[in-house]
Amino acid sequence: MTSAASPHLTGGLDTLVIPGRVDADRAELTPRGELVHGCADILARTLAGLPDTVTRVDLDMAGVHFMDTAGLQFLDVLADHGRRRSLTVTTANWNGQPRRILELAGLDTTDPLAGPGTAGAVSAVAPAAPASSAVALERAERLHVLEEEVEQLRQAIASRPVIDQARGILMATHGCTSDEAWHILRETSQLSNTKLRDVAAAVTASAEAGGPPPSPELRTALQRAVARRRRG
Repeated sequence: MTSAASPHLTGGLDTLVIPGRVDADRAELTPRGELVHGCADILARTLAGLPDTVTRVDLDMAGVHFMDTAGLQFLDVLADHGRRRSLTVTTANWNGQPRRILELAGLDTTDPLAGPGTAGAVSAVAPAAPASSAVALERAERLHVLEEEVEQLRQAIASRPVIDQARGILMATHGCTSDEAWHILRETSQLSNTKLRDVAAAVTASAEAGGPPPSPELRTALQRAVARRRRG
């Protein structure tokens, strides 16, 4: 039993699949991939395909490595399925970035469906009260923090290829390891007050035939960072 999601907006790195097995009256599902746009529909189809004899659904979330606010809709679908079918539903083993999203949403990271006040994960962060109330303002702020963190992660994913290229160039040029090249890029970014992605792009561009050299400020920072690595 496996369901797969369609391509998503995080760069197509990993679609969502939900394999699982049914043992007597219990279904064990192990989602793998990313909880992004479309994940709730995938879960709904998976749940609809379970036998009528199932009275308990347990999800092991260890294989989910990325989640945006669509993941809260995923939880809503699961909670609603449990209510409508009078089933016990649980999720466990939230790790990494998805766990951070649950924390920001104010949900229980052990099992976000457990306990009072957690039914309806989206309503736990989305403003439902009048805009003038303190509760509504707090919920709106929490959702804003969630959206900002997800956007930062999206940018990091988009930046990864050029950063990896720059690391390779530094390794070849200075005979350093991958970790040392990473530290050189980070230190150059700090010394020059330049975004890491921009530093990596400048290093990559300068290595191309006829490519522009880094700016004097960036070149000085890069030289200092390389020198510190050699001394260290």
